Amino acid sequence: MNLHDWIDELSDVLDVETEVDEALILDLAKVAADNVQRTAAPITAYLLGFAAGAADADPDEVEKLAGRAQQLAESWDKPADAPDPDDIDDDVPDDSSVDHTDDAYED
Repeated sequence: MNLHDWIDELSDVLDVETEVDEALILDLAKVAADNVQRTAAPITAYLLGFAAGAADADPDEVEKLAGRAQQLAESWDKPADAPDPDDIDDDVPDDSSVDHTDDAYED
């Protein structure tokens, strides 16, 4: 079985009828993997497909969407090992020794 056969079979299983430009998707996935991180490749391909489906995009529109995604990936300047800001646990200062009585509100 080759890639084209796989795409045909998978399309049948997923009950979708679409034209797939394998080279376009593979090129985009490679750029995302090389410039962002490896795991960005399948996510990028998925999001391209999602966007194309949501827009009921024709092949020319899919190519434009892929071009925009590729341009973003090529300009990506964050290192692959940079921490995700949502995953950073900032140190919370220990203020247990601070007197929390507020003299400003005393009568």
